[in-house]
Amino acid sequence: MQDVHIIGLDIAKNSFHAHAAAVDGTALFSKALPRGRVLKVLGKLQPCIVALEACAGAHHWGREITALGHDVRLIPPQYVKPYVKRQKNDASDAEAIAEAASRPSMRFVAVKSPEQQGQAMVLKVRDLLTAQRTQTINALRGHLSEHGIVSPKGPQHLPRLEDEMNACEDDLPHTVISVCRVLFELIGSLSERIEALSLQLRQVSKQDDVAKRLMTMPGIGPVTAVSLSVLAPPPGTFSKGRDFAAWVGLAPRQHSTGGKTKLGRTSKMGQRDLRRLLIIGAMSTIQSAARRGGAPEGSWLARMLARKPKMLVAVALANKMARIAWVLMTRGGAYETPARA
Repeated sequence: MQDVHIIGLDIAKNSFHAHAAAVDGTALFSKALPRGRVLKVLGKLQPCIVALEACAGAHHWGREITALGHDVRLIPPQYVKPYVKRQKNDASDAEAIAEAASRPSMRFVAVKSPEQQGQAMVLKVRDLLTAQRTQTINALRGHLSEHGIVSPKGPQHLPRLEDEMNACEDDLPHTVISVCRVLFELIGSLSERIEALSLQLRQVSKQDDVAKRLMTMPGIGPVTAVSLSVLAPPPGTFSKGRDFAAWVGLAPRQHSTGGKTKLGRTSKMGQRDLRRLLIIGAMSTIQSAARRGGAPEGSWLARMLARKPKMLVAVALANKMARIAWVLMTRGGAYETPARA
């Protein structure tokens, strides 16, 4: 027990497995542990490295094990997979976790605090309710279109749709009217909850220094700013802005060999929520410039829009926004509008 250098801990709901190794990689023990005995066993060991996969519950266990004096390291599951030998089971997974964590070039995930997880939960629940509202609106529009009542897309057109339904109330079956009113009430309830969560995010963005600095950039509002502050790892994890953009999934996919560099389409790896929000923010910036009569003459955005499709420019602008956001989070300061060429 005194020679334990690293422990790979494969966690689950109730059945855990621990694999301990010495400094030279020699296996010391491999044992299955029920949920209630994990902290008791680890509490008897001298402080060492405890590695876990960054999955559901990993941050909770990371905080609990850190309180025992151990050095907790969370590894993305895709980085553990190459170290699994032949058959997959709990023992092999725990051994692979310990082996992956011992690599000097391995990348780790920072353990989040309960406050960060709470803010991330607000973001996730807001996205869930927004998706449910969109689904309900589409169902309502589809059902009414079967009876000849058609309206444009978007929640802003719901009052018009309800007025048209009420105008045709005498021509529609009572069942259709009653069910549609249930859907209207459900949409209204979802909208109220979404607005309450949005207000909560706006309040958080006013109190968070990082979020306030990020909101000085065009295309980044309270939701995107809080998402960058909560969902992104510490900015010091990346050596440059391009690495952060690649982590988000906004860098080209590489397939290079023999000294020949080949860049493909956007990789779409990494944090898809941040990627979606940055692309939406970039598109809003482009649309805002179009309403003002176009981007400033000679600017990067004007040159790109003159020769590239709008969606491609939005992804490229989102890449630039990710890099600038990394600079703001790393070096501080606020966004400054670049000088015209």
